[in-house]
Amino acid sequence: MLTKESIERILTAALSHGGDFSEVYIERTRGTSVSLLNGVVEGTGSNLELGIGIRILEGDRSVYVYSNDLHNEENLIRMARSASASISGVPAGKTVYLKPQLGYFSQKYEIQPSSIKKSEKVYKLRKAGETAKSYSSLITQTSASTADVEKDVWIANSDGLYVTDHRCRTRVMIQAIASSEEDKQSGYFGPGSGEGYEFFERLDTDELARKAAATAVTMISAKPCPSGKMPVVIGNGFGGVIFHEACGHALEATAVGIKSSCFTDMLGKQIASPIVTAYDDAKISKEWGSYEVDDEGTPSSTNLLIQDGILNSYLIDKIGSRRMGQPSTGCARRQNYSFAPTSRMSNTFIAAGESKPEDIIADTEYGIYAVNMGGGSVDTTTGEFNFAVNEAYMIRNGKVCEAVKGATLIGKGGEILMNIDRVGNDLKLSQGVCGSVSGNIPVDVGQPTIRVSEITVGGQA
Repeated sequence: MLTKESIERILTAALSHGGDFSEVYIERTRGTSVSLLNGVVEGTGSNLELGIGIRILEGDRSVYVYSNDLHNEENLIRMARSASASISGVPAGKTVYLKPQLGYFSQKYEIQPSSIKKSEKVYKLRKAGETAKSYSSLITQTSASTADVEKDVWIANSDGLYVTDHRCRTRVMIQAIASSEEDKQSGYFGPGSGEGYEFFERLDTDELARKAAATAVTMISAKPCPSGKMPVVIGNGFGGVIFHEACGHALEATAVGIKSSCFTDMLGKQIASPIVTAYDDAKISKEWGSYEVDDEGTPSSTNLLIQDGILNSYLIDKIGSRRMGQPSTGCARRQNYSFAPTSRMSNTFIAAGESKPEDIIADTEYGIYAVNMGGGSVDTTTGEFNFAVNEAYMIRNGKVCEAVKGATLIGKGGEILMNIDRVGNDLKLSQGVCGSVSGNIPVDVGQPTIRVSEITVGGQA
């Protein structure tokens, strides 16, 4: 591993020809994975990644280079100087000296994941698959997998910052597929945590398998969903993916800083119903998307995005800070050393309200109950989105009725936020992976049960 003095020389070289700020990000990652298909081990893996990324800024312009060779300091210095030469500007002429190291430990584990034999993980996953398969003769395929990662990072920059962090995450994914002569439907759950193997050890994978199988079997016999504009009750947990995609991405400085967001210049203005408050909170203990320090070395924050419908804050990284004239909110993230960091979400959710979920249903004369959301797409410039619903039911006269399939939710993020007229008290977070310009990162999405008074539902008329 590079010494503190070596890092100082690399940071200095990165300012030798141009640039006003330089940064080094070093990463050592160890991960393991196990996956089963129909109870048979489909794959196991262990990986070790080691690399360095060097970034140079000049105003709001940047250049980024990276390497997986940490053993040749001279080559890294040449790489830094070459990158500096591509930045037009007056050389900083600065010799960098780092402050004493600050150590963080974002995710603490009780049981180190890499210390557990893969056979132990296989046994538990196979048992879950058998549970799902035995639920119904309609279940034709099961898959179960787990993945964990331990990551150590070193971050230093020309302002003298020098921090380290240790991160550990574990996730389990279970899917069941039900088949008929005409259709296939699936049920899926993928919980994760900022912990070690103890998370997998205490997880009731059999119960998850039963729930996945039950969803698949229910949806295989579901009727086609009607289409049109109607009220939609969206379930808690992964229902928050709509807020994440249709609003969260549009609040990132990646879009706001270049004025390509529908929420540009909207601070202090009403963008949602007065009953909506939303956060991006990287400081929640043991959550999948949490961290103590971001990938630029800035401490994380509990960021109040929307308060009582009023836009309160954006998600801002260093370049976004320069473009927008606002301080960083500690949200710069990247998949690994081969990506430059940018503003990203962590644990993003609509806060709990006062309504009981059953009262929200009872107060809905007609509409759709979207229990589990699927994937979708969004245009951050316009806020337009389109999301599939994996599990949905009709609501008639305040009661949950028959299951329906093929439902999609279509609209604009701003309009949907304004149309939220009920917010439940059952906040739940769910885990996922978010992709953007700085790669794929672990995030939580979440919300309580909410009702949107009117939204376009795509289905079958």
